[in-house]
Parts: sequence; structure tokens; C-alpha cells
Amino acid sequence: MAVELTHQFKEISPKAYEHPADRAATSALHAVPLLDTVVKRLTDLGHERRTRQIVKGNAVRLGEQQVPDVWGRYVECVSILDLDRIPDLYVINDPEVNAMAIGAKTPIVVVNSSVIASYTAAETQAILGHEVGHVLSEHTYYTTALVLLHQFMNGALPKSLLLGLPVRGMYYALLEWARAAELSSDRAAALVMGDPLVPCHMLMRMAGGALPGMNFDAFLQQADAYEDEDDLFSRQARFWSELSLTHPIAVRRVKELNAWVRSGDYDRIMSGDYARRGSEPAPSAEFDAAVGHYKDRFSGVLERTAGGVQGLGRQLGDWLKRFQGDSSEAGSEPPDPA
Repeated sequence: MAVELTHQFKEISPKAYEHPADRAATSALHAVPLLDTVVKRLTDLGHERRTRQIVKGNAVRLGEQQVPDVWGRYVECVSILDLDRIPDLYVINDPEVNAMAIGAKTPIVVVNSSVIASYTAAETQAILGHEVGHVLSEHTYYTTALVLLHQFMNGALPKSLLLGLPVRGMYYALLEWARAAELSSDRAAALVMGDPLVPCHMLMRMAGGALPGMNFDAFLQQADAYEDEDDLFSRQARFWSELSLTHPIAVRRVKELNAWVRSGDYDRIMSGDYARRGSEPAPSAEFDAAVGHYKDRFSGVLERTAGGVQGLGRQLGDWLKRFQGDSSEAGSEPPDPA
């Protein structure tokens, strides 16, 4: 399919638009002893392949002959961010407004039918651009582990397999990371659309629904006025209310995106001044300071939900020893289909 691009970011690095919360959360995950080893073990067990098969069996793969308008917009998103391949795109029948990019080894994008059916073409493309941003940033590695842990907690995976693994602590740690990663992909969506107001409009729809009389200017003013509460009680209440959310609250996302645009970084990238893959400059002192702020928050989440970095690391190490030493249980899983 021939796609006419209004703009393209050749060889753009995800570091060009990365939110400091994303950098901080990723760094914090890497600092947990053995976490990456466990994530790799989980994605190597064949459950990622099973998850992909479930998607393929219950969804429709889009292409030039299947919902071509949406496919064309998706290809445009991939081309604008200059990915080296086009991940498969699937639509699944689901009334919840959502989309996701999964696959530790070979990413795919899945969008719920409710998005395509009820959102405007531009809003749909903003969502697709957001998911392509996840792929470019390689967020799908941890996202896949998060999906597998969620399936386990809901009884979709055999309990014997992950016996002894600190599933809940690991899940909440990855969920906090995922919320931070969303802020980077919101920026990617703004770059894809060439207009940051489009993803902001999409976020308003996600927050309030497609109601007649919705005032976008008023919503932007609401986002500008939004402030995190500083008193201890409010911080505690917000922590527990947000702990299980898969995404940051929409008003905060709009505020963060608008702050990034006002900083001048959006216009700078749109003008062609951005980091290329393989030649990323060292982060600025201001960026590093912001990363430090968010890293402290992430450490607090680990402390409350998983016993801290070292505590979680010890539990992961105990599980790895058990898993590696119990070949009979590991071998009880049926082989993956060819």
C-alpha cells in the first residue's frame, strides 16, 4: 500500500521523546536483582506463544484487504516513526476502549473494536501511533511479562509453574513501570499526528466518553489546573487508588503532554532536531534530575508492594533456584505446537 507521508522522523530514537518517568522506572526495574532473568524465563516458557495464538484465534488481522482505511493509517504511523518492519495489527471484539502492543520477541498490536467503531479517524490513528511508540521504545518486553502475570493471577496459567514466585509484587512493579511508559508513548502519538491536541482530544474521550456537548477547551483548562496533592493523607489515598490502574489518569497525561510541548521539545523534534538511533547524546542534567525524582517514587512503590528492591530480588532468586532444580515440574508442561 502506497502511503503519502506529511512528515517522517528518519531513524528517530525513542530517547528523543522519552519521558523521565519512563527512564526512571526502566532503570529501577533493571536494578532489581534477577528480575530480567525471571522475565526472560517467563517469556521463554511458551506462554507468550500461547497468548499470541489466543489473539490470532479470537481476532481479525487487518491489512490491505481487511479494513483498509485503518490499516493505511497504521502503516502511516509505522512509516512516520521509521520502524524497520510493520508489526501485525489485529482487531478484537471488545466493548472496552483499549489497545495494546505485546510480544517480547515479535511485537504485535491489538486494538479493540470499540476504538475503531466509536472514535474519529484521527483519534484512532493517535491510538495506533501511541502503540507504535511502545514498539519503537521496546516496551513490549516488560508488557508481555505483565500480561502473563495478569493471566496467572486470574487463573489462566497453571499455579504449579509459578509456585514461589512473588507474582503480586512483581506485577505491581511492572504495572508502575507500564504507567510511566504510557507517558512516552503519548509523546510518540503527538509526533505521529503532527498535532499534540489530537491525542489530548482522544484522552478526553477516554476519560468522559463520547458525550454530546463535551468542551475540549474546558478540558484543557482542567488539565492545566490539575495538581498532585501534597498532604500526606492525599498522597496515601492516591497511591492505593492508582495502584491497580493500567494507565495514568487521563487528566495527568494531558497535563504532562502539554508541559512537554511548552518546553519546546515537541517543536524541536518536529523541525528535525532529534536524537537518532545509535547516536543518542548523554541526557541533560535537568533530565537526570527529573529521572531521580521519579526513581524515588518508583522505589516507594517497590517498598510498599514487594518488600523493596533487595527483598524482591531475594524472592526472585529463590524461585529461580527452585525452578532450575525441579526439572520434573518444569517438564510437566505440554510442548508448544509447531
